[in-house]
Amino acid sequence: MTVQTADRAAPAGTDADPAWIAAHPRVQRVPSKELTLFIRRNFLSTEECVRVIERIDAERRPSTIADDNGDGYFRTSETCDLDHSDPFVAALNARLDAFAGIATIHGEPIQGQRYAVGQEFKAHTDYFDPKGADYAHYCSVAGNRTWTLMIYLNEPAAGGATRFTKIGKTVQPETGKLLAWNNRIAPGEPNPASLHHGMKVRSGVKHVITKWYRERPWG
Repeated sequence: MTVQTADRAAPAGTDADPAWIAAHPRVQRVPSKELTLFIRRNFLSTEECVRVIERIDAERRPSTIADDNGDGYFRTSETCDLDHSDPFVAALNARLDAFAGIATIHGEPIQGQRYAVGQEFKAHTDYFDPKGADYAHYCSVAGNRTWTLMIYLNEPAAGGATRFTKIGKTVQPETGKLLAWNNRIAPGEPNPASLHHGMKVRSGVKHVITKWYRERPWG
């Protein structure tokens, strides 16, 4: 089985156009003046999600954060960098690029995350703080993160929602559901309203994948 193709041929630009994303079939835009956030249910099939979960579970390792804040429980999940030489992963990556309308050279490799009971990622932003100690290390080549695409691969028995704390929006995990949001107010200006919390899993296990895009080509 292969990942299905994109809904439309992508423009493959350097940045995403919200109008392009909104025009995809079955895409919902969350009503907010502070954050550009889209939801697309059933972006991946259950079978596709199972195949990605198998890859995450085979290669997972403890997750880390940039700009260590001293909180050893800030991000307690496990992480896996998916292998883009794998034809299945490469097809999935191309489909995400097409959905965003961003050229593949601006994308980081897809990352998988696994959350067991009690694990979470406390409220954080995906962009790197320009005033942070590690900003130059992470952003000197490709620049800061622009858009985030995240897909829930399964539904834990309880917990595991994503809470956008600044806009008061909580999104519940659903198998195959995609979220897409702009991490900036304007080019070069990070948006604090993109702050979000990967909430604790209360029962079961949660798997997601995340795809980040950059201002400049990924090194």
